[in-house]
Amino acid sequence: MPDVSVVVIVYNDADRLPTAVQSVLDQTLRDVEVVIVDDCSTDRSFDVAQQLAATHPERVRAFQLPENSGAGGEPRNVGIQHTRGQYVMFLDSDDVLEHNACRNMLEAAEETDSDIVSGLCVRLHKDTRNQKRDEWYSWLYSTTRTLDSVTELPDLFVWDTLSTNKCYRRDFLIENDLRFPKGMFYEDLMFIADAYLAAERITLIPNQVYFWHVHEQAAVKSVTNRRHEMTNYIHRLEVHRRIDALLEQRGLTGMKLAKDVKFLKHDLVLHLRDLPFRDDAYRQEFAELSREYLAGIAPEAYERVLPIQAICAYLLQKGDWDNLIPAVDTLINRDKVSSPLAEHDGRIYWCDGHFDDAFGRQVLDVTDIGYHEKPVNQLFLRNQITRFSEAGNAVSLAGRITNPLGVIPEGAKLKAELEFSARRRSLQSFTFPVQTVRHDGDAIAWETTADITAQLRPLGIVDTIWDVRLSLDVNGARTTTRLTVSDTELAGGPLPVRPRLTRMVADHIEPHASSKGHLAFRLISESRNAERVQELIAKGVRGKPGTLAKNGFRKAKALRKTLTSGDSKLRAYHEVFSRLPIKKRTVVFESHLGKQYSDSPRAIYEEMRRQGLEFEAIWSYAGSPKDFPKDATLVKRWSLQYLKALAQAEFWVDNQSYPLKLTKRPETTYIQTWHGSALKNMGFDQPSLKAQTRQQQAEQQESLDRFDRFLCRTEHDARTLAKAFRLKEKTLLRVGYPRNDVLVKARQREAELGRRERGALAAELGIPADKTVLLYAPTFRKAGGRHGRFALPFDVERFADEFGDRYVLLVRSHYLNHVVLPPTVQGRVIDVSARHDISPILELADGLVTDYSSVMFDYALLDRPLMFFTYDYDEYVHEGRGTYFDLLEHAPGPVVRTEEDFFETMQSFETQQLEYAKDRKEFVAKFGEYDRGDAAQSIVDQFFAQWSR
Repeated sequence: MPDVSVVVIVYNDADRLPTAVQSVLDQTLRDVEVVIVDDCSTDRSFDVAQQLAATHPERVRAFQLPENSGAGGEPRNVGIQHTRGQYVMFLDSDDVLEHNACRNMLEAAEETDSDIVSGLCVRLHKDTRNQKRDEWYSWLYSTTRTLDSVTELPDLFVWDTLSTNKCYRRDFLIENDLRFPKGMFYEDLMFIADAYLAAERITLIPNQVYFWHVHEQAAVKSVTNRRHEMTNYIHRLEVHRRIDALLEQRGLTGMKLAKDVKFLKHDLVLHLRDLPFRDDAYRQEFAELSREYLAGIAPEAYERVLPIQAICAYLLQKGDWDNLIPAVDTLINRDKVSSPLAEHDGRIYWCDGHFDDAFGRQVLDVTDIGYHEKPVNQLFLRNQITRFSEAGNAVSLAGRITNPLGVIPEGAKLKAELEFSARRRSLQSFTFPVQTVRHDGDAIAWETTADITAQLRPLGIVDTIWDVRLSLDVNGARTTTRLTVSDTELAGGPLPVRPRLTRMVADHIEPHASSKGHLAFRLISESRNAERVQELIAKGVRGKPGTLAKNGFRKAKALRKTLTSGDSKLRAYHEVFSRLPIKKRTVVFESHLGKQYSDSPRAIYEEMRRQGLEFEAIWSYAGSPKDFPKDATLVKRWSLQYLKALAQAEFWVDNQSYPLKLTKRPETTYIQTWHGSALKNMGFDQPSLKAQTRQQQAEQQESLDRFDRFLCRTEHDARTLAKAFRLKEKTLLRVGYPRNDVLVKARQREAELGRRERGALAAELGIPADKTVLLYAPTFRKAGGRHGRFALPFDVERFADEFGDRYVLLVRSHYLNHVVLPPTVQGRVIDVSARHDISPILELADGLVTDYSSVMFDYALLDRPLMFFTYDYDEYVHEGRGTYFDLLEHAPGPVVRTEEDFFETMQSFETQQLEYAKDRKEFVAKFGEYDRGDAAQSIVDQFFAQWSR
């Protein structure tokens, strides 16, 4: 009796069968047999199988079905009957087993007494240049684990539905009569569902066991690459129905919901992607098949998938083709806005026409995605071709660009151009003006003629594919669109072109739809000799000169990648840049890891400019440099220029941390302004840092020891932050926070004048003079919710309705979070999160609502009302990293825990000015004693005064 029997099934795959079988014979576990089952092939497959059996008579046996079964299930069933091993595995003729697969799986099975052992499957894309690989749901196989029931890990049941990356105890298969459905595609799904539910023990191992060879360009497509065939979809639905019945019979409603989610986000999506390229008859049949099945999917499943996935499923069920086909465009091109959208009762919906259906309103509500908050240059708009035809040696094109919520206003100055660009990067592109651009209902219509033959000059060999884009300019703001083909026929034949290198390979260009449904062109040749020339070129490419050229290119590409890697940059910093001389009077400024031009580094920089000092200012930015100062040198964080600037700077000034692995030179002075006093535990007071190894802690300490000066605004900072960072006393600089100078001065000015001056920001935000301004500024939260955004802990529409006549609420999320406000609150609630510097916002606000954010310490300097909405206090304080003091005891304002308490307290918010006056005074004395309004000047006087002109 062999240890393992591997059933290898084959159908018309004679050439690849020997490789599959050899991968079994070469296993490090020697006692393995091969059972080949041929599904009545019409090629030499069974002859090859018999030859393999004759060559290895003790290890290989071959069988053939009398007639073709039509799918992979029945050959495997026959194979099981002929196996003799204690364990059974399955292998397809075009795949291979990993060298140690049988040994690893057998050892796991015997050690755990499992019915099924499953390992990691790796997909190898054989048609790609470097055989791209992806691991099949690798998170399931991060570690070895044994389950007493598959219900312990529903993701395994739902996602890993392969039969081939598993080893089964043979007696388990026989006793439970586990068989694949005969003559049906997706037979794995049914078989593995039965097997999972029957198994009394399942072990997962992190080892690679199976290499799945994907041939997307094969002449004969595999089942998974023939999804456009209706039979394919019929079989998929039937298998799902059978699995649903199985789960219902066992009362596994949780597993059924998980499987419904997977169907909406995976199975259905695979078939929806083909709909724009199918005719009406296909679409109608597809909808009829889908409607009944979708009706049985739990509504909760729609809440657990991406909005566009839920939207497409709903519109399909409703048969709303006018809205479904554009929605599929967004499904294929995730960021595209393919619908004009609709505003209804203050919410934004994907489309109108379904407002009378409560479930439809829930699914189609896309308010939280925030489309309504984005300007046109931040939107990727659908551009549907409405006409494509030849006009001599040119193409005549027309199209309609989606205009969601009228983001492109009537009367806007519009102009556009078409760009033809080679798909391979860094090659040439050609532009053509668009003659007509105009508003047309809820879209922008355009039309033009592009004389491709006269103007498009491809190279000819390396730029065989050309993409087309339309750039639309709206009052100076530009957005780029792709041209969606969908139902439009690309009429006409290939157009002549004149490649620069040679016309022997390509002399025409023809249109086609890309895999994502966009207009593209490919170079072809109508010459009779073209095929022969192509063969010669291909031979040259494969020959010695071509090999040398390709190797040289790959080495150059690898070298470039190496030179720009993190390790190479660190070496450049330490071994090259740090040996350059220090540049006197050079300061590198950074705020919040380069994300902002703000905070104390900004205040120090502006004080230095105010005093007219002579120095070179360098600001680090991450993302866009748009809002950074124009009179400074800007360097992108982690660029070589950034590292060189840091290595040569005389001063570093930041509020968080420069990259931890950069060693500061002794000649450089690092002024750490920090970004706020601490309520929550910091540094080595955090449990996570205490749990680190000694080496990890040493590395962390080394980065903190770079601080030459650390700004303190209170002795609370010295007792908490400085102690948590293990800073020496001589490092501490008790001068206050430069960013708070403006707040202290605003309070002093208010006291002198007896009134408050709002300044220019109120007018810029459009805030009426008779409205009180409140600011809601919470601390960082891990984003959650359906759309992955930070959700406000109170009903913002209710707030606007109840208090909008008295207050304007500013919302300032943490810089690592973002919120989306519904359009109903426009003008009454304003998102100011995108503004770099919070100080002007604090100065504007008549009151603050916060939670545990250090903004409380800053705002208290203004002596204005504060409220603390601590809806998750117990979790934050007791289950998180802990706090230095009890906020409930020291808060200089009311602390509320529920939404109802929040709204009730808001009714009397203004009366707190007097009620909590004493508490605010004590709070400032304890947590802001060194904030006197001259911190920036003090820093400049101590370190930079000698740089005066």
